[in-house]
Amino acid sequence: MADVQSTIEGFILDSLLLGDETRLPGPTESLVESGVIDSTGILELIEFLEAEFDISVDEAETVPENLDGVANLVAYVGRKTSEAQSLAS
Repeated sequence: MADVQSTIEGFILDSLLLGDETRLPGPTESLVESGVIDSTGILELIEFLEAEFDISVDEAETVPENLDGVANLVAYVGRKTSEAQSLAS
């Protein structure tokens, strides 16, 4: 999952923070509360996740437990990719 975390952090750093590493929150910090992401940024994040990890983010899954924080995102992507692999088997 380290690759997933670094990929997500890279997106946040490049696309949302415009390279400002000093603003990159810790893995368990809220992206919303730290001011890193807003509603438009969440849409960009969802598009990134779907394209990068070949997953589909359902509307019911767009909750903080899945999308607010790097650790939550890594866990969410892990669950979604596991589901996809199970269905493919």
